Amino acid sequence: MEAHPHRRFDPLYREWVLVSPQRMARPWQGAVEPVTLSPEYVWREDCPLCPRAMRANGEVNPDYQGPFVFPNDFPALLPAPAEVAPHPLFQAESVSGECRVICYAPEHNASLGSLGVRGVSAAVDVWSEQYSELIRRWEWVQIFENRGEMMGCSNPHPHGQIWAQDRVPSRPARLGESYLESPGLLSEIISAESGGERVVIETADWLVWVPFWAAWPFEVMVAPKRPAPSLAGLAHHEREELAAVLVELLRRYDRLFGAPFPYSFGWMNAPASFTGSWHLFGQYFPPLLRSATVRKHMVGYELLCEAQRDLTPESAAGRLRAG
Repeated sequence: MEAHPHRRFDPLYREWVLVSPQRMARPWQGAVEPVTLSPEYVWREDCPLCPRAMRANGEVNPDYQGPFVFPNDFPALLPAPAEVAPHPLFQAESVSGECRVICYAPEHNASLGSLGVRGVSAAVDVWSEQYSELIRRWEWVQIFENRGEMMGCSNPHPHGQIWAQDRVPSRPARLGESYLESPGLLSEIISAESGGERVVIETADWLVWVPFWAAWPFEVMVAPKRPAPSLAGLAHHEREELAAVLVELLRRYDRLFGAPFPYSFGWMNAPASFTGSWHLFGQYFPPLLRSATVRKHMVGYELLCEAQRDLTPESAAGRLRAG
């Protein structure tokens, strides 16, 4: 399979991906995007995420020293649902929720991976606390981060987002169906991957691997070996080990091409009313393909048919391990 096109199935989201490893030999003539370097300023008065700076709504941030969470000034979701007119063909439904921003640290020129185990451990604790609070009021809580201009991040200050809503979104809903039909599915996958060629980092409690069905070039999954429904369900030692694992992973990403590595990352915690056995995991979706300036775009066939990749997951995992 390493040299011939084939399809691989994702049993979690029930999707196929076309793998075309022979295309890695073709000359590259696509877009080359500039490298986004880390900002040089430790603090900026005009940055709405920095301590003591004024945000768009006129509020001034406190002089925070660790993670700082506040309501998003430009939320994608609002607490009050809107009226939606019914139509037999064009279906729509109301949705309500709230959005928050989490600044990982006060330093404008930092990144989550640069904070060290202590800083990342603080972020893990806040993720858990935010999930525990919001899941009592909302059905779904999505904790995520977009890093880098390439991923549409409008501010380089190290931060992530939390969107909570009253409906389970489409992909998590499909994941829930897989968990209900195949209890223990992710545990079986982790057991099969443990010690294998797609593993990037493995500890006593955590596994980081490039999934067999990965669509993005250096996509990885991060999951506890012991099934836990959410970050709030992790034991203290599992959280501490997770912080160390994330620091190592993020540093491997940055070393891969010798530049700050862009990505979208998020946690898949259990929905509020899920009745089955949910297994927490995180996912990283980085767009870089061949270098710090060559990006993998989802276009053409990917938009019309299904995801497609050239670099095999096995090769990607090997490069991350070597980094």
